Amino acid sequence: MQETSKQYDAVVEECRNLFIKKMSDYGSAWRILRLPSLTDQIYIKSQRIRQLQENEVRKVDEGIKPEFIGIINYSIMALVQLEKGVVENPDLSTEAATLLYDKHLKITKDLMLNKNHDYGEAWRDMRVSSLTDLILQKLLRVKQIEDNKGKTIVSEGIDANYQDMINYAIFAMIHLA
Repeated sequence: MQETSKQYDAVVEECRNLFIKKMSDYGSAWRILRLPSLTDQIYIKSQRIRQLQENEVRKVDEGIKPEFIGIINYSIMALVQLEKGVVENPDLSTEAATLLYDKHLKITKDLMLNKNHDYGEAWRDMRVSSLTDLILQKLLRVKQIEDNKGKTIVSEGIDANYQDMINYAIFAMIHLA
């Protein structure tokens, strides 16, 4: 399990570095996005991954890894939006956004470590295509919860679904390394 933690951190570092660079370029313009908009961005990336996995012909020369990075970063943005709420104007410095990024990644990694312990690293025997399907399933769940105005009867909340998507995307990136 120590190997998993090390591999996880390497993927996170790549995603975090891109997040910081984009914050330098664009600021926190993403703070105006409502949760359904972030969910739809993640959905688009997941659907693209699935299409790339199923189709031999590619018309845009971009791979699967950048899409998984997008899923991770957009999911963290969604967790920040859940915590802080949507704003009318960008309101976070790169430093403040990075602190929030790190906070939500730590919570998500702790969840992964606990689940990984209980499941015995079963993800290592999964295919990347199965991880993609699980992300899409989580997205459909989130969309349904959003349509229900955030109310659930017995299900975990939106935050847990975003955390699972992050972890599945990181597992996929580890497999692709």
